[in-house]
Amino acid sequence: MDRDEVRRIAALARLELDDDALEQAARELAGILAFVETLRRLDLEGFEPSAFAPPGAPLREDVPNGRRLSNEAALAAAPAAEDGFFLVPPIVENVNP
Repeated sequence: MDRDEVRRIAALARLELDDDALEQAARELAGILAFVETLRRLDLEGFEPSAFAPPGAPLREDVPNGRRLSNEAALAAAPAAEDGFFLVPPIVENVNP
């Protein structure tokens, strides 16, 4: 993946990347595309598409890692907050029930 294509993708995502970040993004995106190409070559004949693990599949135990973000820290960078909650603009305005 060349720098111009990464620059175009960054612009679409509204990301500002300096030259070092642009190079790193190009390497990472190229790696992702190579991995997807590897997946594309897999012979999946006879396998049904699935969005979930099949019944009985082993699942890892959900273990807390000890890292938590306090409510105050989470709200510190919020554009708007009130009474411990994020304030977000309404999705639908002026709707009468």
